[in-house]
Parts: sequence; C-alpha cells; structure tokens
Amino acid sequence: MTSPETVIEVRGLRNQFGSQVVHENLDLDIRRGEIVGVVGGSGSGKSVLLRSIIGLNRPAAGSVRLLGVEMTRVGARERAAVERRCGVLFQNGALFSSLTVAENTMVPMREHYRLPQALMQRFAALKIALAGLPENAGGKLPSQLSGGMVKRAALARAIALDPDILFLDEPTAGLDPIGAAAFDQLILTLRESLGLTVFLITHDLDTLYTICDRVAVLSQKRVLVADSLDKVERYDDPWVREYFQGPRGRSAELAARTAQARTHAAASNTGAP
Repeated sequence: MTSPETVIEVRGLRNQFGSQVVHENLDLDIRRGEIVGVVGGSGSGKSVLLRSIIGLNRPAAGSVRLLGVEMTRVGARERAAVERRCGVLFQNGALFSSLTVAENTMVPMREHYRLPQALMQRFAALKIALAGLPENAGGKLPSQLSGGMVKRAALARAIALDPDILFLDEPTAGLDPIGAAAFDQLILTLRESLGLTVFLITHDLDTLYTICDRVAVLSQKRVLVADSLDKVERYDDPWVREYFQGPRGRSAELAARTAQARTHAAASNTGAP
C-alpha cells in the first residue's frame, strides 16, 4: 500500500529573533488530505511556524519543503507558483476594509492571473457560496459583517485559487459555540469536496476533537508529539496532561464521542454503511 504523499516537510527548523530562540531543531510532516491541528502555549511559536512554512518568515536554520519545493532557497517565480497552491486564513480575517467581500475574494485572482472581470466575479460568487455566505454578502464591506461572516469571507478568499493546502490561524477564535461548530463542519465539507490538506492552528479543544486527524504539540521550542488525539492525550508531558486531561479537555472529548455515537446511530437507522 502506497503511503500518503508528504506535502509539508520541516526539518531542523530554528527560528530566532535577536536573542530569543522560538524554535530549535523542530521537525514536522503533514500528509496530503489530512487535517492537522497545531497547539501550544502562548509564545510557543505557532504562527511563526505557519509563516515559516509559507515563506513569510526566513528561518535561521533548517529546511522547509512545501509541495516539494524548498522554501528557504526558492526563487521569486517558483515561490509564486507555490503560493497559488496555498490558501491562508490569517487571525481576525485580515480582510481589506475598503474592499467588498467579492473584491477581497478576487484579490488573489488579480495577483496571480489575468482574468476578465466578469469571470472573476463569477468565481468570487462561487467561493463565497462555498464558504457558506448568502449571495448578497459579496457586495458588503467587512464592517457590515458579523464576526462569523468575516471568518467565512476570509475563507472564501483563502480558497479563491482552489488551493491544495489550506492554512488556518485560529479560525474559530471569538466565535460563539454554535458558530464555531458550524465553521468546523464547513472545514470538513471543504476538505471532502475540494480534496484539501489543512494546517490548523487553534486553542479550541472542540475543533481538535471534531475535525483533526492528528494533533501536533509545540512545546520546548519543538514539536513534542504529532499523532492521533488518543495517543497525544497519553503523551507524558505536564503541559499535554494539563491541556487535554483538564476539565475542558475531558468535556470536549465527551462531546465529540457523543456526537460520533449519534452520527453512527443515525447511519445505522437509515441503513447507511
């Protein structure tokens, strides 16, 4: 049986800002088609790792291969080709406040391709619909949107070029539980329908238990463990135990198991395989 393709390969990564060493000898692999959640305490360098992978931060040492391309030595033309295959949802959406949702969604199209305006508008409308926004959202400015709609608008922009990999930085932060759960299900749907690989930074335990195939724990300047949740939970480390075995962790695990049981029961009752 052929092993899944590795689309992100980080080896010996070192990130340093002045005298502060954020990462030291960090290794991480992400395989095609999986959703990997990245967790860690404040200051552990989760966003710095994301920026290093997509080429926005040049590491002090180590290698980062993204879709087979060594990002620490890539030229401008090859970098642009890789960027077209990646979508990024930054913290708080990072939408252009003076542009409508549709115009924000068209920004990557304008940057990487020369397309007729009418065609870009059609593509933007499709991505906005895929992100779960109503049709009239395309003409609204970010200031006219709720927090949940801003996240979805940013997601529409992130998938504008049909990426292979989707990078999400705290996508459910600030959302109410219902909105966060709906966003989680949207990511699962997009992964299945678009064949995405998802690199997800989050503090949301419900998200980890609901949608992640593996979880990578950043601590002590490296990835302590990157594995399925049941194995990560049992990893012998004080921060891991406190994070996953505390009251919130146990509650999230119970909720996920209950939801899985309900889904299984519903499938059995309908005769689904």
